[in-house]
Amino acid sequence: MADLETSPPYVRPSPQYSHLGIFLALAILHTWPIASAPWRHSLNHNADAQLCAWTISWIAHALPRDPIHVFDGNIFAPEPATLTYSEPMVPQALMAAPVLWLGGSPVLAFNLVLIAGLVLTAWSGWFVVARWTGSSRAGLVAGALAAFNVHLLTRLPHLQAAHAWTLPVTVYFADRLLNRIAVRDVVLLALAIGATAANSVYWLALVGLVVTVAITIAISTRRWRHALAIAGASCLGLTLAAPVLMPYVRVAGSGATRPIEVVAQFSATPAGYLTSTSHVHRGWSAMFFRDDVNVLFAGIVALTLAGIGTFAFRGGSGHRRRIVLLVALAAIGIVLSFGPSTPIYRSLYEWVLPLRGLRAAARFGFLYLIAVALLAGLGVAWLEQRRTSTRSGTALVAVLLAGVTIEVWQSPIRTQPFDRVPSIYALLAETSEPVMLVEVPFYPADAVFENGEYVLNATAHWKPVMNGTSGATPTSYRRRAESFWYFPRDWAIAAMKREGATHVMVHLERFGSEAREVVAALADRHDLQLLGADAQGHRLYKFK
Repeated sequence: MADLETSPPYVRPSPQYSHLGIFLALAILHTWPIASAPWRHSLNHNADAQLCAWTISWIAHALPRDPIHVFDGNIFAPEPATLTYSEPMVPQALMAAPVLWLGGSPVLAFNLVLIAGLVLTAWSGWFVVARWTGSSRAGLVAGALAAFNVHLLTRLPHLQAAHAWTLPVTVYFADRLLNRIAVRDVVLLALAIGATAANSVYWLALVGLVVTVAITIAISTRRWRHALAIAGASCLGLTLAAPVLMPYVRVAGSGATRPIEVVAQFSATPAGYLTSTSHVHRGWSAMFFRDDVNVLFAGIVALTLAGIGTFAFRGGSGHRRRIVLLVALAAIGIVLSFGPSTPIYRSLYEWVLPLRGLRAAARFGFLYLIAVALLAGLGVAWLEQRRTSTRSGTALVAVLLAGVTIEVWQSPIRTQPFDRVPSIYALLAETSEPVMLVEVPFYPADAVFENGEYVLNATAHWKPVMNGTSGATPTSYRRRAESFWYFPRDWAIAAMKREGATHVMVHLERFGSEAREVVAALADRHDLQLLGADAQGHRLYKFK
């Protein structure tokens, strides 16, 4: 089989783009029924999906109008830089922009970009293995494992997670630079790192580990110039992403960190690597393992193929180095995913300052899954070599692709019907008066995720909203919640006025049996003017 270091650079295995169709079909299968009506089927039962839909919609809205303040989202108002409380997702916003500009809903944009991210992640895994082995069919299995694993399929509301396509690409170009230095590879590695930074701070941390291991391998083999080339590409990539990263750096400089006790709550456990939510494994894994949040089981077929790829496949002169690179990444990903339960993480937390900004250490485990996917691709290539005919090789790969697909299959996934943002919000969009909106109930900080609907609704008017949900909750929200939660009591309304609120959107459907009492209490007030109401229980008031 052709090897990267012995074949001419950039010789593309053929066919190439036809595999996108296969990955699209797999993405539709694993996210079904979203593709049947992407404008209606939503993941809005999860506040993270609503937050991601708001994020890409806000960037698409603000970027052409006020790019200087694109990170000053209209949630948690009047706090600045609220976009930095979560992931940037700039590439996703650019993909979604045409849909949103043409009048598509945030849910439609989210769903289309979600499927696109899974397809691109799968294709990137295919790309790496096809280049390394010369086998397009082996790349199919690697791509399927890279994108459609139980970890990503349980994180579908996290739009940034689906766009992991820069991780395999980073591995590929870092490996190329370990072999020979080329300006084109330096630039492409830099672009991959820059795109990662613009998407996800967590994926940037994983990419940082990839280049760190690659540089370590270069130094250990006394390839000083190669180490400098990889380091230079990394610096260039971060420089390209500086407009996105600088707001995060400023927030971190203000002292915002994740307490290590919080990190411990979002760390993986050994059970997580033996837990699966797929139809095939859900029953037996639940009998023994209870970590159903951070699921990281790669699958029996995947692990078997990865073992073959590690110990049996023989490529060209760079093969052993790639195995070392992938195995090291897998081991590092597993150890770091356990978070503060290991002394290694605690030590790094003290010395590596960016690590203090990460809450979910379990996500380092995805590095292990990417390594397994690429090693499994090498295993498929080795098995393919043993076949006596092209037909038998095709049949083998078809069986293996079906095997890894069935092992992780868990659709139909849970969805929630979405029609549109309630039309009453148009009253806010149309007004020329200053607006500082409060939506009630205004939930306590430990239930801030209940604001997900409010955040999505903010895409209909883009006025400042004191509510919000994100990966971090500002002190101002916590303070306001202590009084706003008790709306419509007099002292709660007085606190809203002091904080600068101009409008209140009341969600009567959320007050349950107390809804009539709320309406009666507001009817007796002379400092609130009813602007509109709808059949769903929304009532918009203005402070006089």
